[in-house]
Amino acid sequence: MGDIATTASLGQQELEALLHIALDEAVAQGADQAEVAASHDLGLSTTARLGEVENLEFTNDRGLGITVYKNRCKGNASTSDVSPASIREAVQKACAFASFTAKDQHAGLADAELMCPEIKDLDLDHPWALDSADAIALAIECERAALNYDSRINNSEGATVSTNRSVRAYGNTHGFVGSYLKSSHSLSCVVLGEKDGEMQRDYYYTAARDAVDLESAQHVGEIAAKRTVSRLGARKIKTTRVPVLFTPELARGFIGHAIGAIAGGAQYRRASFLLDAAGEQVFPQFVSVQERPHLPKGMSSVVYDSEGVATYDRDIVADGVLQGYVLSSYSARHLGLKTTANAGGTQNLIVPGNSDSLASLVREMGTGLVVEELIGQGVNPVTGDYSRGAVGHWVENGEIRFPVHEVTIAGNLRDLYMRIAAIGNDQDLRGGIRCGSLLVEEMTVAGN
Repeated sequence: MGDIATTASLGQQELEALLHIALDEAVAQGADQAEVAASHDLGLSTTARLGEVENLEFTNDRGLGITVYKNRCKGNASTSDVSPASIREAVQKACAFASFTAKDQHAGLADAELMCPEIKDLDLDHPWALDSADAIALAIECERAALNYDSRINNSEGATVSTNRSVRAYGNTHGFVGSYLKSSHSLSCVVLGEKDGEMQRDYYYTAARDAVDLESAQHVGEIAAKRTVSRLGARKIKTTRVPVLFTPELARGFIGHAIGAIAGGAQYRRASFLLDAAGEQVFPQFVSVQERPHLPKGMSSVVYDSEGVATYDRDIVADGVLQGYVLSSYSARHLGLKTTANAGGTQNLIVPGNSDSLASLVREMGTGLVVEELIGQGVNPVTGDYSRGAVGHWVENGEIRFPVHEVTIAGNLRDLYMRIAAIGNDQDLRGGIRCGSLLVEEMTVAGN
């Protein structure tokens, strides 16, 4: 098999032409407004386990979805067959569905004047000239590095190499049509270790838009093994109240609960622990949450949201105060507000640090728990009650002493957010929220 950069084409003009077919048909069918999104994905993924290929997948998917509005009634349909005849049939079905739905005064396209005027290049597309043989070799190399790291590493769930390129196109009856290419690549490894009959597992991964920004296979495997070995000999601890330090990859999820609570849907449904909280002090004064949609190579970078609205920089939280909500045009209309160009979600949230690395925060916390894995979904988005199983390491006198498992950390997010004592500068760049290690000055840790 050739590399996915050359085995098939990703045609922006082709997809944009399909949008015009769908939009013209919607107008012909009497739709007041219509919007259409089309995509084409190419991908290669392989997993090696114990030195042998366990899985090899090649993806080549195309699809189109159409939404029409008639008298504030909404209908939608989709198709994976992007021939003109199938597209027109999908539009006709969407129009038929709209005749059976109830009127919704908030339904419809975002306002025309908000459409993105220019499709700027955000440097999101970096093809990786990787064929199946190369991918398999890389996965085997990664796993081998993990298995050779320590004699206590005795099994593996495999190493996986994935690469994907896609084109996204969107258009609507305001006359907006846009498209862009993007890529994403990753390498991950999961291994198991044993000591005195006790088994532990852990993992590590690297991800980036550009393959040159990935960490090496050797490094990924060794870190996965190192993390697994560090868990061996894990103990339970007595129930206590102590500082809790979240690693960067968990800190972003901890902040993410606040973003979910200020989403427009949660606000207009009155189902949020941060209900009507705009203008309130939600975090300590040193905390800011910045949205930067146009970061080159950013994992969530876009010039327009899923409604074609131009994205822009803003501070969602400044000096600990919530500045506003995360809105699409639909949720904004429910609330009597304007869209914040967040149809489809937030784009590159940055939480600046006020401290150094995880190691420095360990010294600062003195005695407490470093949390490295969370288990379960014990977060109530309405009340903010937070209770999740945790795995990590116990800290005494500013030094890591031993691994901990089978504990639960708990509190209420409104209170916990105000108890954030420090945020590190060791931001995790692998996702859409860039946050460093995060220290909460006190939480309940339930154990024995």
